[in-house]
Amino acid sequence: MTPASTLADLAIPRHLALLAGLAIFSGIIVRIMIAVGVPDRPDAARKAHTTTTAKSGGMGIVCAFLLGVLLLYRYGQVSRLAETYFIGVIAAATLMAAVSFLDDLLSLSFVIKLLTQLIAAAAAVASGLWMHVFAIPWAGTVDIGLAGVPLTIFFLLYVTNAMNFIDGLNGLAGGVTLIACLFLAGIAGIYGGFFVYTASLLLAGGVLGFLPFNFPRAKIFMSDVGSQFCGFMLALFGVAAARFEAAPLSFVLVPLLLSGVLYDVTFTLIRRILAGENIAKPHAGHLYQVARRAGMDATLIALVHWAFCIIGGLAAIAFLAAPSDLKILAAIIPLAIQLAWTAIVFRRAATAHLGRW
Repeated sequence: MTPASTLADLAIPRHLALLAGLAIFSGIIVRIMIAVGVPDRPDAARKAHTTTTAKSGGMGIVCAFLLGVLLLYRYGQVSRLAETYFIGVIAAATLMAAVSFLDDLLSLSFVIKLLTQLIAAAAAVASGLWMHVFAIPWAGTVDIGLAGVPLTIFFLLYVTNAMNFIDGLNGLAGGVTLIACLFLAGIAGIYGGFFVYTASLLLAGGVLGFLPFNFPRAKIFMSDVGSQFCGFMLALFGVAAARFEAAPLSFVLVPLLLSGVLYDVTFTLIRRILAGENIAKPHAGHLYQVARRAGMDATLIALVHWAFCIIGGLAAIAFLAAPSDLKILAAIIPLAIQLAWTAIVFRRAATAHLGRW
């Protein structure tokens, strides 16, 4: 099946109508959460806002996505997963969302949150959603067997927490998720990854209904219930795309799309470890936070990260289309841009005399 015929087979108008319907449903849930008013109070150590604002807006994203998946499972044909995989996805997603919402309400300990993430990741892996076959440029197809299980769990947890850590400015995490989902849907549609195509649109619909309430001025925040859920589902889409589709997508697809997020978190983690800091202690040392503290407009920083995601998406398209000996060039471009962004943030921090951060 060629990419052109694959795309032509998709019922795009109906899928866009479903996306719009889920966006409306998500918006209704978000309005309810605003009315309920679960408060997010200012915290100078790690939060940018200065006034108490409603949180848990991510419930709109979660509810819309789960509704969409249930509709997909009930009525979908080419897009639905096998039942065991479906059960794994729903179980993992529901557990992640439920505990994250409790965390928004009760501020659960890090140990409980990490244990929940491990259980959710294990549920997905137990259903069969794990990676073990990788297409490596110059090396061909490599099967690492059961070593793929811990690798998959690590990937799921790392992306989940990275999206959680990056959710510190209006529209940043939501915009990145929306753009990543649209790129995933487009690429998966062209290459025949029907489940990834449809599920990405479902998540995009949920985020689309939430984003107007969060950007550029926030009436409500996404909070852990949204950021962890979005991160977990994006990571799961990456696993599904690499592992199960008839025309396999590269395992670097999601890392390229989330290059800005993953670079910021990885850079900050390494920098704090080398500085001997307690990495479990709340801080405001992420690059996007330092840029904000150095005087850069918060909306501009969010848009910069949206641009990072767009560049990562274009790099992913180039990566998939390029011959093996040129794929590495497509992967290097997002890294080069992140290094340039790091230099800009360092320069602004020095000009603002932030000192140690």
